[in-house]
Amino acid sequence: MTTTVNAKRSERQPASSEQPLTSDELRKIDAYWRACNYLCAGMIYLRDNPLLREPLRGEHFKNRLLGHWGSDPGQTFTWVHLNRVIRKYDLDMFYISGPGHGAPAVISNCYLEGTYSEIYPEKNMDEAGMLKLFRAFSFPGQLGSHCTPEVPGSIHEGGELGYSLSHGFGAAFDNPDLIVSVVVGDGEAETGPLATSWHSNKFLNPIRDGAVLPILHLNGYKIANPTILARIPPQELESLFHGYGWTPHWVEGDEPAEMHQKMAATVEACVLQIRAIQEEARRTGQPGRPHWPMIILRTPKGWTGPKEVDGHKVENFWRAHQVPVLDVKSNPEHLRIVEQWMRSYRPEELFDERGTLVADLRELPPTGTRRMSANLHANGGKLRKVLDLPDFRDYAVKVDAPGARRISPTETLGKFLRDVMRRNMNSFRMFSPDENASNRLQDVYEASMKTWLAEIKPEDADGTDIAPDGRVMEMLSEHTLEGWLEGYLLTGRHGLLSTYEAFAHVIDSMYNQYAKWLEKAKLEIDWRAPISSLNLLITSLVWRQDHNGFTHEDPGFLDVASNKSASLTRIYLPADANCLLSVADHCLRSENYVNVIVADKQPHLAYLDMQAAALHCTEGIGIWNWASTDAGAEPDVVVASAGDIMTEEALAAVALLRDNFPDLKIRFVNVVDLYRLQPESEHPHGLSDRDFDSLFTKDRPVIFNFHGYPWLIHKFTYRRTNHDNIHVRGYKEKGNINTPLELAIRNQVDRFDLAIDVIDRVPKLQDPGAHFKEWLKQQIIESIDYAYAEGIDKPEIQNWKWPSKK
Repeated sequence: MTTTVNAKRSERQPASSEQPLTSDELRKIDAYWRACNYLCAGMIYLRDNPLLREPLRGEHFKNRLLGHWGSDPGQTFTWVHLNRVIRKYDLDMFYISGPGHGAPAVISNCYLEGTYSEIYPEKNMDEAGMLKLFRAFSFPGQLGSHCTPEVPGSIHEGGELGYSLSHGFGAAFDNPDLIVSVVVGDGEAETGPLATSWHSNKFLNPIRDGAVLPILHLNGYKIANPTILARIPPQELESLFHGYGWTPHWVEGDEPAEMHQKMAATVEACVLQIRAIQEEARRTGQPGRPHWPMIILRTPKGWTGPKEVDGHKVENFWRAHQVPVLDVKSNPEHLRIVEQWMRSYRPEELFDERGTLVADLRELPPTGTRRMSANLHANGGKLRKVLDLPDFRDYAVKVDAPGARRISPTETLGKFLRDVMRRNMNSFRMFSPDENASNRLQDVYEASMKTWLAEIKPEDADGTDIAPDGRVMEMLSEHTLEGWLEGYLLTGRHGLLSTYEAFAHVIDSMYNQYAKWLEKAKLEIDWRAPISSLNLLITSLVWRQDHNGFTHEDPGFLDVASNKSASLTRIYLPADANCLLSVADHCLRSENYVNVIVADKQPHLAYLDMQAAALHCTEGIGIWNWASTDAGAEPDVVVASAGDIMTEEALAAVALLRDNFPDLKIRFVNVVDLYRLQPESEHPHGLSDRDFDSLFTKDRPVIFNFHGYPWLIHKFTYRRTNHDNIHVRGYKEKGNINTPLELAIRNQVDRFDLAIDVIDRVPKLQDPGAHFKEWLKQQIIESIDYAYAEGIDKPEIQNWKWPSKK
C-alpha cells in the first residue's frame, strides 16, 4: 500500500527510540502475529489438515465458507503490540473489538494465550484442539463470527455496530488502574452512536477513572463500499479528532517490519502519555480536561492475504471484507491461492510437532489475569460487590387512607436513590439524557452532581449542578448513555438509566443486542458470573405530554422489551410512590435481568401504605379489597389496571359505578409485574392457570385499563381461559396538545368510557344503566369542551380523590 500524507502530524510523546524493538523482539512479534493470522484463516476455511502437514485438498475445506477476514490482520497486529506494553508496564488492560465480525482476531489470541483451552478443554493447544477450534467457527450450534459471550475476554459482541467506544468508557469509569483498548472500525465510525461517543472524553476523570485508548482502524472499506474517514484528507481527519479533544497518533503502512517498529513506539508513547496525565491529576488533585491519546492505524484491508483473485484486486479493497477466495472445492486455482496464502505464514515455524505454539513465542503474551483474554473486568461478575442499599421503607409516603394524597412517584424515588449513591460512591452511577431533574430525580445531586470536565462558568453555581467529580451522567445521546451503562454493568458495577418514554425507542436496538448477550451469558455460559441487572426507568410518560404533544406519545418500548426472552426481561408498572420504592429496591438487588420500570414524574395519588405496597409488589398482581365490592363473591365484572395514570382512571370508574349501582359486584385487580399475566409454562414468573382464573374469573368480563398499546396485554393473556372476555383499553395513537383527561378520552382509557364499557359488558346493567350511560357521554363532551375553553381539566378531575365507602 502506498500512502501519501501531506498533513502535519500531531506531536507525539517520545518513545524509547524510533526503533524500539530489537531484532529478536521484532522476529518474535512478527512470528506471533503470523500465528494469529494463520489461525484466523484456518477458522474461515479448514475442517481438516489444520497444520498443512499434507497438501491441501478439497475435502480439507468446510462445505460452507463463512467468516470475515478483512479487519482480522489489523486487529491481531494491534493485540500483539498491546501485549508487549502490558508485560513491560504490568498493565491492567483489556480489549474491545469494534469492527463487525472481528471474532477470528480475538479468538486466535484467546487460543494462543491459553485462555480458550482453559475454559474449553476440548480445544486444547495441540493439533487436535486446533482442528476442533477450526471446525467450531461459524458452524451450526457453535461459534459465531462476532465476539459473542462465549469468547473469553469479551464484553462487546459487535453484532450491531456503533457501541464499542461507549462500552469502553463505561468499563473505565471508577476503575482507576484499568486501560480499555478499543479498536474502532472505520465502517463502525460512520454510525451515529459511535460519532457521539467520541465526546466521552469530557466525562472521564483522570483522578478516579481509568483510561480508554481508542485505535481507529482505517482499512478503507466496508462490505462493498469505501469508508468515509479513510477517504478524507489526513489533515481533515486529524483536525476532526483534535476538535473532539483527542491527541491523534498515526501508524500507517503495509511493510510488516517497519509497521511493527512504528506500532511498538506509538503504543508505548500512548501508554506513557496516559500515565503522565493520570499521575499529574492525582498528584495535584486537579483533573483538568486532558486531551487523551488515540491511535489512527491505517493498514490494508485483508493485509497479508491474497493480493488478487481472478484478475480482481482483493487485498486493500472491499473484496477482502468477508471470505476473500471462494469455490475452493470446485476451483483448483482458488485452492492453490488459499494454500499459497496459508503457507506464507510458515506454520511449521510457529507450531511444534504436537501442534502447540513454539516455546519462545509462548513467552510473548502476559500471564494469568494480565492476559486480555482473561482480564477479570471482562467477566465483571467476578469483581461485583453487592450494592449497599438503605431500607426503602424509610422513604415511604404516609398513607392514612387510599387515594387521598398526591405525590410524585419519581420524586419520592429520588430521595432513595440519593442515599444509594451516597453508600456506593465507587460502584453506582445514574445515567440520563439531560432529564434527571426533569424526571424529578434531582435529590441525587445532594449526594453527587453531574459529571462535567468541559468548561464550567461562574453562573453554573446557580443550579446547573455540574462538577468534575460528579457521578450522575448526563449527555443528550441515549445511545452513549446506554453504552456507558452496559459497559459499567458488564465490568461488575451497578446503575440506572432514566429517560422520557417516547425516546426510549432510541435505544431499541441496543436493548435488543444487550438482551441477546445477557440471555446467552445467563442461560448457556456457566463460567460467566452474574452481573447487576440493567435497570431502565421510563418516565415523562405518554399520558402527561401536556405541552409536547403527539411526538412524545409512544408507549411502545414495552412491546420491544416484551419480545425478548421471558427468562431475563421484567416489566414493572408500579401504581404509586410506595410501590415504586419497593420495585426499585428489588430491581437494584437483582442479577442478570433487564428491568423496565414505568413510573410518572407528575403528582399521583398514593394508594398503599408501605407494608401493603411491599406485599403487593412481591406478589406482582393482586386484588385491592378496599376498591372492590364483590366481598369475596363471584364478581359481575373485573376492573383491572396497570400503570399509575391508568389506575386512577380505573378507580374513578369503579367509584362512579359503585355509587350508581350499589348491587354491582366489582373486583378491582392491579398489576405491577406485567409478566405475571403470562402462564407459568411460558414465563418463570407467570401465574398458574388456577391463580389467574381466581383473579380474573373464567367467564366474567374483564375491563383492563393498560398504560401501553392494548395488544400487549392480549399477547400476554392469549392462552388464558378467559381471554375472549378480556377487553383492554390502552393507547390508540390519538393525541395532540391535550389535558390529561382529554388525552385519556381520546384513547378511551378515561373513567367515563370505562364505566360505559362495564355497562355494555354486564348484561344486568344494560337496561337500568341506560340513563347513567347517557350522563357519562355528556361528561365526556363537557370535559373536552372545558379543556378547549380553559386549557386545563375541571377542578373535580384535577382534585379527584378516592371516596371512602358510604
